[in-house]
Amino acid sequence: MSELIAEKLIDIESVQFSFDNHFILTSGLKSPVYVDCRKIISFVKERTFIMDAAITYINEKKLEFDLVAGGETAGIPYAAFISEKIKKPMVYIRKQPKGFGKNQQIEGSYSKNQTAVLIEDLATDGGSKIIFVEAMRKAGLEVKDIFVIFYYDIFNFEESILSKLNVNIHSLCTWKDIISVLEKRNTFNQTDIENLKEFLSKPDDWRAKNA
Repeated sequence: MSELIAEKLIDIESVQFSFDNHFILTSGLKSPVYVDCRKIISFVKERTFIMDAAITYINEKKLEFDLVAGGETAGIPYAAFISEKIKKPMVYIRKQPKGFGKNQQIEGSYSKNQTAVLIEDLATDGGSKIIFVEAMRKAGLEVKDIFVIFYYDIFNFEESILSKLNVNIHSLCTWKDIISVLEKRNTFNQTDIENLKEFLSKPDDWRAKNA
């Protein structure tokens, strides 16, 4: 199933490659790849397949939770799709309190001690999820699991800040699956594939060579 998800992401160009004219990321750094899982919402057939796979994963792993929580902004539509399919209530988490009215960071109805699963589109080292997990726990919610469609899975999770929060991260697809599909399809030559592997394993060294 994970390679089928990888195929969908490649086909709708949620995962894009440029080995000659590199992407410039928001950070200003170069990259031969660009991942944008937000595009999934525009492709109904692929979106349905991926959301159904998410439900299957959640059921097979027996994840237990009372609420589906979407992280602002990319996680919100996927949390909504999943919430509707499994008929469980949903909330969404802002990156920061909205600054007026009740100054809420969590939108929706919930009660203290309820358990929530955080839904996001993707995760790199997981660092950006800390804001959401801490906000939910501060509000009295329990958070044990984070679910994403795409997980880079190229960092040592045990050494990450997120691991210290005592949460499990779940995903449908990783870079391992993407590379496997590229190799089976012979989409790129072996030099480009090795270039990609080098970037994923040692991005600083890759950028030094491609400055």
